[in-house]
Order: sequence, then structure tokens, then C-alpha cells
Amino acid sequence: MSFSIPSSASRAARRPLALTLAVGWLVAMGALALLAPLVAPHGYAEQDLLARLSPPVFLGGTADHLLGADHLGRDVLSRMIYAIRISAIVALAGTVIGAVLGTALGVLAAQWRGWFEETVMALVDAQSALPFLIFALLIIAFFGNNLTLFVLLLGFQGWERYARLARGLVLDANTRGYARAARAMGLRDWRVNLVHLAPNIAGAIAVQFTINLPETILLEAGLSFVGLGIQPPMTSLGLMLNESRGHMVLHWWLAALPATVIFLTALAISLLGDRLRDRLDHTL
Repeated sequence: MSFSIPSSASRAARRPLALTLAVGWLVAMGALALLAPLVAPHGYAEQDLLARLSPPVFLGGTADHLLGADHLGRDVLSRMIYAIRISAIVALAGTVIGAVLGTALGVLAAQWRGWFEETVMALVDAQSALPFLIFALLIIAFFGNNLTLFVLLLGFQGWERYARLARGLVLDANTRGYARAARAMGLRDWRVNLVHLAPNIAGAIAVQFTINLPETILLEAGLSFVGLGIQPPMTSLGLMLNESRGHMVLHWWLAALPATVIFLTALAISLLGDRLRDRLDHTL
């Protein structure tokens, strides 16, 4: 009886096609975001009025504007490449802020019991009960709209999930034998949390991150679509949808192209998150 170690080719053959396509799509989007100034054929604000509302090349357009031009003669492909970059930066930054804030508060709530834990959990319950879109409208109406405030606002969305999850994981981990043994050896709480507890909760936090990131992408697109997110002269996928509202009947591709990118990106991250959960959850 012989045993063989699965090769990388055999592991790739067993990998679901949907996951492979999802990873490929995310890699392509990441490359476009990083290399936007190099791969974009035109500037995202550059105008060609003679090509105004020209169709994509697959609908009879010219090679000068492969995906056509918008109502101001701006190249749609170039604007989409820069929009992917800005939307990705904003969504990632907002999700990271929420993950760091929520995880830190959850861990501290599990360690500092009493009034601090009660305060954090009261804030978690209040955040869960408050419709975030209404909260976002109030903040933007009161303080005005700028990119920094918008990113912080996106970071405030979803932090309570990380706090609740991290608190529960740390409370459970503190009852395990390895945490008790580490404290019995004289290790301080911060070292136990950093060396022993953090690796055991990192997987669940990573899975939650892949759940929140598509929601943040859709939230950014939705707020930009109604004019409360990214503002001109910058561009984003949601802002491109906003600018195409008056031309959807005759020039449907102006809305269909950025909407397709939003949909496929959110779907790819969700598929990757499902796979990550399956790999990290040994009970499945």
C-alpha cells in the first residue's frame, strides 16, 4: 500500500471552477486598480466631444473608445479603470477600519468585564438597531461630504459584527486549556491575547471580513449613486451609475458596464469567503 502527496496540479483540478474564476477576476481587478495610470488609454476626465455617447466597439463603435464614451465625451473604459481603483481603495479602507475597531473593542470587552463590556455591548445593540443608511444621511447632511468623512463613515458600518464575534471568540478561548495553562505559567494577558488567542480567532475574523467587504462595495456604490458618496471630478463605479441615469434607455451600456463590474466583484469576494470559511472551519 503506497501513499502519494497530492500535486499542485491535482489540487487545482479539484478546485471548483467558480472559485478559480472568482480569484482570476479579483486578481484582474487588483491589477487594474494598481496600474490604472499605466493601462488606462485616456485620462478619466479627458473629453472628446466629437465622440459623445459613442457606443462600445462591440456595438459598432471605434477602437479609439473601446467601451464607448459618455455624455461628456469621456472614455468609458478609462473611467471604469480609475473607478475600480477609487472604489476598491474606499471599500477596503472602510472595511479595514470597521474590522480593526470592532475587533479591538470586542477583545477588550471580553478582557475588561463589567461596565466596559456593558458599554460596548450597548453600543453594539444600538448600532444593530439603527438603520445605517439613515445614519449616513444624517452625518453627511450635518457635516458635509468629503472623501475622508466618507471613508470613516463606511468604516463605521459593520463594526458591531466584529465586536460581537471577537468578544464571543475570546470568551470561548479563555475557557480552553491552552489559555489557562499560559496564564498559569505567568504570561501576562496581552501576551496571551497576542500569541495564543489571536491566531485562533484570526480565521473567523477573516471570514467576516470577506462578508463585510461586498456589503461595503455595494454601500459605496449606492451612496455614490444617490449623490452622497464620491463627488466629481473624481469617479467611482457608483458615480458612473449616477451619471448614466438620464441615458439608460438609448445608451444602456453606460449603466450596464459599471453595474456588471460591481456585481461580479461582490460575487467573487463572496465565493472566496465561502471557500475560506470551508477551509478554516474544521467542523464542516
